[in-house]
Amino acid sequence: MNLAAVRANRTKLLVLTALVLLCAAGYLLVEVNLHNPKLFAYAMKLRTPKLIVMLLTAFAIGGASIVFQSIINNTIVTPCLLGMNSLYTLIHTAVVFFLGSGSAIVLNANLAFGVDVVLMGLTATVIYSWIFQKTRHNVLYVLLVGTVLTSFFGSIQTTLTRVMDPNEYDTLLTTLVASFSNINSEIILFAVVLLAAVTFALRRELALLDVLTLGKAQAINLGVDYDKCIRRLLLGVTLYIAVATALVGPISFLGLIIANLSRQLLKTYRHSQLILGSALFGMLVLVGGQLLVEHVYSYAIPVSVFITVGGGLYFLYLLLTRKKV
Repeated sequence: MNLAAVRANRTKLLVLTALVLLCAAGYLLVEVNLHNPKLFAYAMKLRTPKLIVMLLTAFAIGGASIVFQSIINNTIVTPCLLGMNSLYTLIHTAVVFFLGSGSAIVLNANLAFGVDVVLMGLTATVIYSWIFQKTRHNVLYVLLVGTVLTSFFGSIQTTLTRVMDPNEYDTLLTTLVASFSNINSEIILFAVVLLAAVTFALRRELALLDVLTLGKAQAINLGVDYDKCIRRLLLGVTLYIAVATALVGPISFLGLIIANLSRQLLKTYRHSQLILGSALFGMLVLVGGQLLVEHVYSYAIPVSVFITVGGGLYFLYLLLTRKKV
């Protein structure tokens, strides 16, 4: 990659950063009474945690999507194929079905977040580590198993909702749709620590991503333990998605949208730039979308609906343009 292209990408990333800061400032300050200190402090107390959660979610999903696509070597896949979104909905459905909507896990947001992260993390660690070894480190088999698990978890969840009490089901619905309206600020620090710990643990593998995308044979010739790196990165992706999903709920198409926008804008093989670009696009989509939801649509439509519809259309566009090539 020549020097001019590197400078152009840096300029694009700076522009994206400026747009994110502009959206963040708009989200914090739009329709806020700046002349009344008490009202201003109250507004910041409500909006700041939401903004932090949106930024964390965009960082987690954006980074995980780029890494996952590089591992699979396919740019039209998304980490939701690993089954974490379906597992999240199954966990919440099972808790309400067996324990009731008045149980401590449902009423205590901190406990619910801990249960989500622990169960999804353990599932990812046990299943994917075991499957990865049993299939002789074949990533495509892991992707196939993830697709099967998604259908399996979804079938169980559907069965439970069919026999569930209608009143309990109404309570459950609010937790199954991704929303930034009611954020528990106490879980933010926990999420930051988890994401930082996973990132630190995978720092070496992340630095080798550019080499890993050259292929297994080339990476091994360059002295990289390919199978170990892929296994650790795959676990890191599932943990990132687990944290993001536990924070706000399932957002299926967000990773597909922002990862491909980053690749189309930057056109580089350097994953440090691609991951940063994907995270910034995610922040733009979430913060800008939530700004519209709150001040244009008056909370009538959650931002996840726009992402799902837009993501579906974008996925069709990627399929059609890919077929023409």
